[in-house]
Amino acid sequence: MTTVSQMKCACPSCLCIVDLKAAVMANDKPYCSEACAQGHPQGTGCGHSGCGC
Repeated sequence: MTTVSQMKCACPSCLCIVDLKAAVMANDKPYCSEACAQGHPQGTGCGHSGCGC
């Protein structure tokens, strides 16, 4: 049996891979940041290098 410990951020435009232990959970989906989890209020991005969301 394999346990998944990392997944792509649930934000469709985000390229980040998140560690499920450190993910921001919203609606039972893992996000890399509060900005992604909240749907990018005021157009804020996640701030991670190399990601344009």
